Amino acid sequence: MSISMYQISVPVFIRMLTNLIAIIEKAAAHCEDKKIDPSVLINYRLYPDMFAFAKQVQIATDAARNGTAYLAGALPPKFENTEQTFDDLIGRIRNTIEFVGGFKPEQIDGSEEKDVIIKRGETTVTYKGQAYLLNRVLPNFFFHITTAYDILRHNGVELGKKDYLGTH
Repeated sequence: MSISMYQISVPVFIRMLTNLIAIIEKAAAHCEDKKIDPSVLINYRLYPDMFAFAKQVQIATDAARNGTAYLAGALPPKFENTEQTFDDLIGRIRNTIEFVGGFKPEQIDGSEEKDVIIKRGETTVTYKGQAYLLNRVLPNFFFHITTAYDILRHNGVELGKKDYLGTH
């Protein structure tokens, strides 16, 4: 039995983004319990040249949203990177889940050999759909979710592998 492009994208994005919401909710509760200003964690970075927590979440949602849209041959909506609170970040994630969840399998399945053309400034890069998903989108998505998790864990939020992977 083969696995489809839809199966390795949309459900994976939705599951991990749902887990990220639960992780952020734990961070908010941690801040309230420990009397920590939430902006400390939202703006925290593991190293000076790394992005802060909020940017990690923004990039993870961008990866899911853009990756799904491009595979389906659609244009992704642009989100402003203005989130400054945990609630703002959760709202962004929910909007991403809603957008990604709106795609049907037939819109993405069969995109393995489809040309995905990405414009980055004056540069244009072309990928085949499967290579784009497996070598760019998914690794980038997981990298930024993992880094967001690591920032919170590093700052004492009680998180474990079960929070990252989810329970279902």
